[in-house]
Amino acid sequence: MNCPHAAARDAASNGGAVVIDPMVQDLDAETARLRDAGPLARIELLGVPALTVTRHALARQLLVDPRLVKDLDAWGLWQRGEVTHEWPLIGMIDAGRSMFTVDGAEHRRLRTKTSQALTPRRLEEIRPAIEKFTGELLDALAEEGEKSEDGVVDLKSVFAQPLPMRVVGMLMGVDEAEHPMLMKRYKAFFSMLTPQEERLALLAELDVFYAALVREKTARPTDDLTSALILAEEGGEPLTEEEVVGNLKAMVAAGHETTIGLILNAVRALLTHPDQLRKVLDGEIPWETVIEETLRWDTPTTHLLMRFATEDIQVGDDVIAKGEGVVISYRAIGRDIEQHGTDADAFDITRPSPIRHMTFGHGPHICPGAALSRVEARIALSALFGRFPGLRAAVADDEIRKLPVMTQNDMAAFPVLLHG
Repeated sequence: MNCPHAAARDAASNGGAVVIDPMVQDLDAETARLRDAGPLARIELLGVPALTVTRHALARQLLVDPRLVKDLDAWGLWQRGEVTHEWPLIGMIDAGRSMFTVDGAEHRRLRTKTSQALTPRRLEEIRPAIEKFTGELLDALAEEGEKSEDGVVDLKSVFAQPLPMRVVGMLMGVDEAEHPMLMKRYKAFFSMLTPQEERLALLAELDVFYAALVREKTARPTDDLTSALILAEEGGEPLTEEEVVGNLKAMVAAGHETTIGLILNAVRALLTHPDQLRKVLDGEIPWETVIEETLRWDTPTTHLLMRFATEDIQVGDDVIAKGEGVVISYRAIGRDIEQHGTDADAFDITRPSPIRHMTFGHGPHICPGAALSRVEARIALSALFGRFPGLRAAVADDEIRKLPVMTQNDMAAFPVLLHG
């Protein structure tokens, strides 16, 4: 799976860059290599060179630096034609105009209504719906377990994957009948096994789907986020159809992918640390602590692509040169010894100090759905273990495979037994 652009590939071959494995065969080892490479490490992404941030303190600094922008046209490799739309990861950077791809005043304009739709009050209003979805999916999980000859059921496909899609679909006003189609398309888009021509076609199909949704909501607005994005505040500048489509396309991706990883990674961590699970089930440790430690230790987002330097930026003895691309490696940041102590590689919900991480970002582009993801995970985890306190993995931990996705920390499947 080599990059087709020779100049970019040759540049990446110099300087001992850490090669990011597209098949995600050993994420822990890769995370350690990145951490060992220093706060600002050189990496190779499918043949393309970049810099990545691996330390908590430096990430906090750079994520608010206005000299690092989301504008693809500021990327030197793109300007020179050394990276084109043939590069498999370009769709995660050039995904259309949205709050995820602009900065400054334009970012604030595109983000405002999303933030207004995800206030603490709004989250409390939709909590009963999330609880209802959770209960229905737990019923489905039990039914699958009863039908299975050996009692094994895939926790991901039956529970952790459909739950956040139902929630984000409800928020966006997407008909539930469309959820399987969306999950299938996003899964194929993120997978490194999908040919680039097919990936670009998937993006085009999603554009058509969301454009049709926007036109429907424009004609018949309802109480959902899509309608809110379309309807301008009095005196405000309305979003264009392209901007609404871009926001929806990215928000549905982020809104369900991140929560899938958070739920599954939390379950896996607890099942492999039964002493800690017992403390949670006995009420000694709250679920909120489990969620924060999972977010730190096994981040749902592995690498966030990408910001670009508009001028040379001095970082200690290093320089981010004008035009260079910068990745934020959240999993390495979550294992930062300088921030989290010498036991940063350990999952420990009994840590004496508060768990301070930045898995949902920092600064203007901090994830607008962070609170929603936490609410979903809190409801899902407590209900899952409340219903199935004897839940256990059906395979050895080292048999659980990661999906070949370079940006998301996701499992291909999580086979479990519902009763011990």
